Amino acid sequence: MTDSYVRLAIDAIEAYVRHGEITSPPTDLLPRMKERAGVFVSLKKTGGLRGCIGTFLPTEQDIAHEVIANAIKAASADPRFSPVREEELSQLCYSVDLLSEPEECSKEDLDPKQYGVIVESGWRRGLLLPDLEGVETVEEQLDIARMKAGIEPEEPVTLYRFAVERHT
Repeated sequence: MTDSYVRLAIDAIEAYVRHGEITSPPTDLLPRMKERAGVFVSLKKTGGLRGCIGTFLPTEQDIAHEVIANAIKAASADPRFSPVREEELSQLCYSVDLLSEPEECSKEDLDPKQYGVIVESGWRRGLLLPDLEGVETVEEQLDIARMKAGIEPEEPVTLYRFAVERHT
């Protein structure tokens, strides 16, 4: 049986890719899906990333709407990839991450297996989810997040950490 969060992402992407439709959440939502949280939806194909879009703070009325919006964007608007095609749908693996509210922290408070990180310098901000393959150290995690934001290694940053509830 497919996880409810993943099922919502699959249904949203399939309706959008096949018919150009934006779905509505089902009426029998889990109580947690009626809450608000940041959500990331990641798509993989043959083990490689195929799309990943999310919000670290909620932008929609509830988690269900956040999942739908970010699933569609992961499939159609990730600038690193072309939009998902209908013939790819059966090859996709999905994960949906619900984010805790970010909390300011120091480098010593980070653990790349347990916490995601946000680095911030002025208006530039980079985010990296936790427990990613190939990211073993805090230094690697920070280097990648800085690179995503265009922040040089010597520039001072404000750090935030967050936990995720991962659904696959």
